[in-house]
Amino acid sequence: MIRPIPFIPIFLISLLLWVPSIDAEVLQVDSDSDGKMDQWHHLSGDNKIIKVEYDKNGDYKIDQVDIFERKELPVKVEFDRNFDGIMDQRQVYNADGTLQRVEKDSQFSGKLDLREYFGADNQVTSVEIDVNKDGKVDTWQTFSKLGKRTNAKYDENHNGSIDRWEIFDKTESLKEARFDTSGNGKPDQFQYFTGPTQLNKVEFDTNGNEKIDRWEFFDSQGHLERVELDNNHDGKIDIVKRK
Repeated sequence: MIRPIPFIPIFLISLLLWVPSIDAEVLQVDSDSDGKMDQWHHLSGDNKIIKVEYDKNGDYKIDQVDIFERKELPVKVEFDRNFDGIMDQRQVYNADGTLQRVEKDSQFSGKLDLREYFGADNQVTSVEIDVNKDGKVDTWQTFSKLGKRTNAKYDENHNGSIDRWEIFDKTESLKEARFDTSGNGKPDQFQYFTGPTQLNKVEFDTNGNEKIDRWEFFDSQGHLERVELDNNHDGKIDIVKRK
């Protein structure tokens, strides 16, 4: 889960907002008095902050940009977390300054592949991931108010259609998994779990009529112990096989 990087409070903002004599469009600042400029405050014609750029590690490269768009609070902040000259994290804020979402290049590949959304309490509500970095989301996760993952869905073959669904209990243990094995966009296999990883039962819709016609039951060791079949698809079990 992404941990948002807090934007740096700008000690000169209040000064810039009331000093009408500043004529420069960019105010350079040496914030730590080491003789090197490390902040650049971009101003509009009426002395409103447009953006502030930072060189936080002293390598003469911008590694943080706070974008204000003439507002009192930042609307967006971008970071270069590994100081390679490429911005790899973006944080977007609501009008009241609360965090709306975080977008991140999780593997420094040059592509933003992970996105988190936040609620009013600054708690993550959902996550989107582009696993194969093709520019399309293929993993979606949602979270409870306590920050626990409640469900997830996946496009595992990257064809634009969901083919796997997961449901979790209050402890984030997998409770149920559903699969679309036929590619029609509907689940036809259902796996049920007891505890974190113990497979308990699997149900199948073998003919695509959205009705279960095969059941597999597993013992506490995960071994298949019984199979039940509805061979003629009339809703009644016809065959029971025990292992």
